[in-house]
Amino acid sequence: MADEQFSDSIFSDVPRDLTGGLVVFLVALPLCLGIALASGAPLFSGLLAGIVGGLVVGSISGSSTSVSGPAAGLTAIVIAQLAALGSFEAFLLAVFIGGIIQIGLGIIRAGSLSAFFPSSVIKGLLAAIGVILILKQIPHVLGHDTDPEGEMSFSQPDEQNTFSEILTVVAGDIHFGAAVVGLLSIALLVVWGRVRFLKNSLIPGQLVVVLLGVLLHIFFQSLGKPWAIGVTHLVQIPVAESANDLWTFFQFPDFSQWNNPAVYFGGITIAIVASLETLLNLEAVDKLDTLKRNSPPSRELVAQGVGNIVSGLIGGLPVTSVIVRSSVNVSVGSRTKLATIFHGVLLLVSVMLFPIYLNMIPLAALAAILLVTGFKLASPALFRQMLKEGRYQFIPFLVTLLSIVFTDLLVGILIGLAVSVLFILNSNLRQPIRRIVETHLDGDILHIELANQVSFLNRAALNRLFDDAQRGTHLLIDATGTDYIDPDILSLIQEFKYNIAPTRGISVSLRGFRKRYQLHDEIQFADFTTRELQDRVTPEQVLEILREGNRRFYTGNRLSRDFGRQVNATAGEQNPLAVVLSCIDSRVPAELVLDLGIGDIFSVRVAGNVIGTKSLASIEYGVGVAGVKLVLVLGHTRCGAVKSSLELLAENKDVQQTTGCSHLEAIINEVEHSTDKEACKRLNDMSPADRETFIDDVAKQNVLRTVHEIIERSDSIREKMDAGLVMVVGALYDVKSGEMEFLLEQPPVRETQAS
Repeated sequence: MADEQFSDSIFSDVPRDLTGGLVVFLVALPLCLGIALASGAPLFSGLLAGIVGGLVVGSISGSSTSVSGPAAGLTAIVIAQLAALGSFEAFLLAVFIGGIIQIGLGIIRAGSLSAFFPSSVIKGLLAAIGVILILKQIPHVLGHDTDPEGEMSFSQPDEQNTFSEILTVVAGDIHFGAAVVGLLSIALLVVWGRVRFLKNSLIPGQLVVVLLGVLLHIFFQSLGKPWAIGVTHLVQIPVAESANDLWTFFQFPDFSQWNNPAVYFGGITIAIVASLETLLNLEAVDKLDTLKRNSPPSRELVAQGVGNIVSGLIGGLPVTSVIVRSSVNVSVGSRTKLATIFHGVLLLVSVMLFPIYLNMIPLAALAAILLVTGFKLASPALFRQMLKEGRYQFIPFLVTLLSIVFTDLLVGILIGLAVSVLFILNSNLRQPIRRIVETHLDGDILHIELANQVSFLNRAALNRLFDDAQRGTHLLIDATGTDYIDPDILSLIQEFKYNIAPTRGISVSLRGFRKRYQLHDEIQFADFTTRELQDRVTPEQVLEILREGNRRFYTGNRLSRDFGRQVNATAGEQNPLAVVLSCIDSRVPAELVLDLGIGDIFSVRVAGNVIGTKSLASIEYGVGVAGVKLVLVLGHTRCGAVKSSLELLAENKDVQQTTGCSHLEAIINEVEHSTDKEACKRLNDMSPADRETFIDDVAKQNVLRTVHEIIERSDSIREKMDAGLVMVVGALYDVKSGEMEFLLEQPPVRETQAS
């Protein structure tokens, strides 16, 4: 059954992937040609790289959405290497060698480096590609095609730049026929994306745009100038007159250059740059993927390496994962790599069988597709999201975007990465460690949590923290979550602990250091209750410890505790500071809401935190035998025991018949003493808010009454209270906020209590 569902899922994606591959093919055609033209390489080499990217890389890659081919980011590298090597054939050998190096990088799992790319840079790359697509396609949409399609650098081969090219168009260099095709195509794509039945149809709007462009081109030919769209405004696939003529388009590497060091340098350069661009683009397209799948980066390097070996052998440009084609692939709804492979098949078939017909497609129609894609990538929502994430995310994002727009893809990414690293370093220098002042049973401790990786960059900040420590300070240096500590940092910690701190009157405790660091756990303060501490503290100090513990709990600053150490330390004896009588409610675990450790309190729990003979005996044991200094009666809001008791009293129902519980009446009888029976009868007539307030008020009175009962019924506890050796207090815990209200006043004795 599962296999059938899996099979159905695969086949349901086939129509979507085939139409997606068709759209990517239409977009890839001018991009492959334009990048080859901008690189100073034969036009056919760009098409070959596109075919290899689709068929070879697409088949091996583990990505479902990435599309590979010749990349604009490698244009400057190709130009430089062609000039350095002196021939296209020697350059092909460098591409071949670069592919071998990429396979090696994949085998040693260098793709894992992609995990370190900051998300701000990845999102900056996506937004920058969107902005560039918009800016670069505006001239093409209006029929100004002097800059090759697919060229994405700020400084262009036609000696213009991105903005001056637009100004030239604004000044009037517009082709009327191409402009009509481009503007109608944009309008059609916008409508297609907003009308539900068109958007959900199997026919992609991009294909309709291309067909419309071809029909308008044929129509404008009959009108003549200025409407006729000339060759310079159309796709220009090299046309072979015969099979033998087609074979002449292929070029092969010059293996006689195998001993030329420049070839190997070129291969290393191509491998590094192509791998960096691939990993960045792979991360970016995974963020676009609607199914949020993760592509294996090291496998992608192997796939790219095989692709570059094949491309170098047959005369193609270097290939990488390309964000423009990949983003189009995602935007049209492709689900699997069948779309990538199919686009490669279409490129191959078009070059071999019908290049003449594809050369009838106006560039303006294809530019419209890319321009609309650009608006999707550079959406205002992305800018708002990055702005909300703060300057440490927004500034690297914005710098990456602007750098790519005003330089080129490769340089812009490197600038973005450099700025992002500077922000990371600045963050480490400013706050490389987490500092928390913790109030333990034995006083305040400055808890220093070391990061997962502690490098020499943290030395200055850690040294400054040590220098600022005042006499009498107790430091806890915690390496529990640390995987690596630089030797310089270890030397600094050892020097401070054993030499500097003792002379300054500073205590240093250690926790969590690995054995290889030769720094053993050493705790010099009480993080659990000892006999000495129990004897030393007063009831008022214990109360303050409980107050502070609850404050840490509801503010989210709970102490870090070594429970294993506490278990071992308390195995022989226990010396708790307090007895806590609390309700059995699962939302009010006493040790947690008071932020206490093992061995700190006796915990007595009973529904409704009422007092009975056995619970009172337990409390007396804690006070009289174990020597606790405080008895805390802990009630809480929205108490189920109080609520149920009041409902039964309001309706005057028999407890056993209603609940089936034969012993529950003892709880009900105790709660009954804390309420007014007449008021209780009006319970069902109250609004939800008044009802909740009434129940909470009764819960509070119930706490105060239990405090009173403990004092009245236990002579031993009352005697210790009179001697100032113990306190009995109440507290009401708010289950919504986690905060406690401590009730120090003594309750009045009601008539019902005396009865």
